[in-house]
Amino acid sequence: MIFKGTEKRGVRELEEEIENMGGHLNAYTSREQTTYYAKVMDKDVNKALDILADILQNSTFDEGRISRERDVITLEMKEVEGQTEEVIFDHLHATAFQYTPLGRTILGPAKNIETISRDDLQNYIQTHYTAPRMVIVASGAVKHEEFVGEVKKLFTKLSSDPTTAAQLVAKDPAYFTGSEVRIIDDDVPLAQFAVAFQGASWTDPDSIALMVMQALLGSWNKSAGGGKHMGSELAQRVGIDEIAESMMAFNTNYKDTGLFGVYAVAKPDCLDDLAWAIMHETSKLCYRVSEADVMRACNQMAGYNETLYSRFFVSQSLRPCTKGFVEFNQLFRVNLKSSLLLHVDGTSPVAEDIGRQLLTYGRRIPFAELFARIDAVDSSTIKRVANRFIHDQDIAIAAMGPIRGLPDYNWFRRRTYLNRY
Repeated sequence: MIFKGTEKRGVRELEEEIENMGGHLNAYTSREQTTYYAKVMDKDVNKALDILADILQNSTFDEGRISRERDVITLEMKEVEGQTEEVIFDHLHATAFQYTPLGRTILGPAKNIETISRDDLQNYIQTHYTAPRMVIVASGAVKHEEFVGEVKKLFTKLSSDPTTAAQLVAKDPAYFTGSEVRIIDDDVPLAQFAVAFQGASWTDPDSIALMVMQALLGSWNKSAGGGKHMGSELAQRVGIDEIAESMMAFNTNYKDTGLFGVYAVAKPDCLDDLAWAIMHETSKLCYRVSEADVMRACNQMAGYNETLYSRFFVSQSLRPCTKGFVEFNQLFRVNLKSSLLLHVDGTSPVAEDIGRQLLTYGRRIPFAELFARIDAVDSSTIKRVANRFIHDQDIAIAAMGPIRGLPDYNWFRRRTYLNRY
């Protein structure tokens, strides 16, 4: 609805103004943030900023268009329901963070879509789109001081309510609950499930180590091949034994908590072996991790860093073969740092990176600091962090499809530690 007209721009005028600039205007929403963005030529920066200021402060929310938009959102909800990976992670959040805001889906229940009113939308903007909780970012061909001046001139109607996101979280924190949700459907050919532990928040000192642990567990896809030559021992087990169609480790950070675990898709008769492999390799992080494994994981972070930089999964990585340990260590560190820099090569990813980090950390982390934190992760760090988040900790499970062969919750819970003799 924010793009459906303002007090001085109708829908058509808004669309024509953007198209005449050859620009792009859009938005997206995650569980904790909403982003509105425009991409235009350098000469049109002030025009684009004026449009963003206008739609965020002066949208009219016409009742007739709200009614028409309900159908659009309902269709979008049906599309999301058809995306099995999205659905399984929605269920995972719902069971892991029961009765807390983080357990709710982004779209919300259908009854909200059917009943939401103009007053609801305006009230939401007044209470959530406040100056202290908003970051306005520009990257590319812009002059900083001129941009700041335009922002001061245009964004004058925002509420100055000093309530911060951290204060709201403190009032209604996200409590992790060891639990599960299983939806049996024997009419589909493949089962999917996710097993998760409570993870770290954005600002937790151990968040970088969890990223490395995610890379240690790795990812694998049947269509991409690979197996015994994969760096991740879990990917090796899955690939060689062919016990899954795909699997990936995930590490998701939020304001005050997180989720760390593994998501997998498999045939029904492989579920028992796959569950054992996942829990064995995950629990093993608490006890047996080599320096070479940590190096490989850091190298793989060059391909995937969900928290800070990209949304791409890369399962292949180098392993130390003919090169000496020290030479390889230097090689992968250079690889990692150059790849992280490449992931913010462009105005859009740079702006997104700045905005997300300012909202989550309160500052943009210098690359030198990030690289130093990565360099500081070693095998002892991994074992310490794994003992904090994995060893004998409650888990959350979400599973769908022909899952009768998936072990029960207590089986998974007992394998959050290894019996050592």
